[in-house]
Amino acid sequence: MKAIGKAGPALYLLFLAGASLFTVLLVRQGAADVVRAVAAAGWWLAVITAFHLLPLFLDSLEWWMLFPKQDRLQLRTVYRVRWMGESIANLVPAALVGGDIIRARLAALFGAPVSVAIATVVVDMTVSVFIQSLFTLLGLSLLILATGRTNLIVPALVGAPLAIGAVAGFYLVQRLGMFRLFGVIVSRFVDDPRWRSLAGKGGEIDQTLRKVYSRGRSVAACCFITMLSFVIGSIEVWIGLYALGVPAGFDKAVILESVGQGVQSALCFIPGALGVREGGYLVVGGLSGIPGEAAFALALIRRVRELAIGIPGLVAWQWVEGGHFWRRHEPRRRLAEAESSGQTKFGSNP
Repeated sequence: MKAIGKAGPALYLLFLAGASLFTVLLVRQGAADVVRAVAAAGWWLAVITAFHLLPLFLDSLEWWMLFPKQDRLQLRTVYRVRWMGESIANLVPAALVGGDIIRARLAALFGAPVSVAIATVVVDMTVSVFIQSLFTLLGLSLLILATGRTNLIVPALVGAPLAIGAVAGFYLVQRLGMFRLFGVIVSRFVDDPRWRSLAGKGGEIDQTLRKVYSRGRSVAACCFITMLSFVIGSIEVWIGLYALGVPAGFDKAVILESVGQGVQSALCFIPGALGVREGGYLVVGGLSGIPGEAAFALALIRRVRELAIGIPGLVAWQWVEGGHFWRRHEPRRRLAEAESSGQTKFGSNP
């Protein structure tokens, strides 16, 4: 897969651009002031980290509901996989891959059929992007009402149909047989037998996708829980503002969370959204009357939370992958040892 190898320099340059933006913004806001603000949050950092487990549970629940009953993993297993996938997405500098592919793989390792694991992740991604577009539109509406900046109406009216249209296009491609088309392309250009075997499952995955979408109640419940997760995630921002000593209503927390998420998604090609999240918080926070150093400190608090939850998640991921590798190669190793032992005994006979 030469194309993947060629993406390495591009990812490095994007990461370097994000790091440069992060540094410039930090210097402009005053590094000492930002560090003091984060330090002042104190034990609230632990509260914010613990609170995030609630929206993480909701995200796991809505994905779990997409699984057909006969292939459904235990909810606690889906929670673990979602935690590991989110950790990878937040901390591994590979924005073009993300944690969604990995969590589909992990779901398959824990017993879900490959087609079901991939299909449910794709539907979950589609629902998440759709609901996030609506959530960002809600945040922009609140921002316009709170600040009276009517010049933001036109970008909101233009951006919302584009975002929803992109989701609709992605959904249409899925309904037309996205993985079957992927299989045709792979079979023509890739010689790796592992990729060819995956390509052969394209029709099966497309059929499973249609079955998941046909369960309208589950998809609708997934949409509702996803929106609830976004709203509850705003409480995390609200707690952060309180910890920084910034008096703000819940509406400002929703504005920061929704518009910040929208900016981060639009610039998802920056690994780890480094610099992007901080810039979004500074712009939206400035429009909402939040001091620059506080907005930047809030972004850093979110990163501290990602590290606190994500590092154990990465360790757990490596543990699962290591166990799978060991189980897969253990029979071969034992066979090799048995053959070696047999040859030794045979050679020792006169």
